[in-house]
Amino acid sequence: MGGLTSAVIAIAGVVLGWITIEIACKPCLDQGRQALDRSLNPDYDPDDDQNVDIRAPLNPTPSLPQDSDPKAQSAASAPKVIDIS
Repeated sequence: MGGLTSAVIAIAGVVLGWITIEIACKPCLDQGRQALDRSLNPDYDPDDDQNVDIRAPLNPTPSLPQDSDPKAQSAASAPKVIDIS
């Protein structure tokens, strides 16, 4: 009976450990599973993938609002020179 109890406790520990890893690493595991599914799909052609831009910057700069002009902002902040002659 002691061996059976030890086996049940060990199996429960492995199951709880597996669930913990699945919950903690869910985003990473989902991306990995998607990559595996794509690579194992015989109909998938990476050349046909239109959504991926390899040369896209990792941290793109935020775009300026439509009504703002960067030259006008820099000119407004520059000191004005008055010529007295």
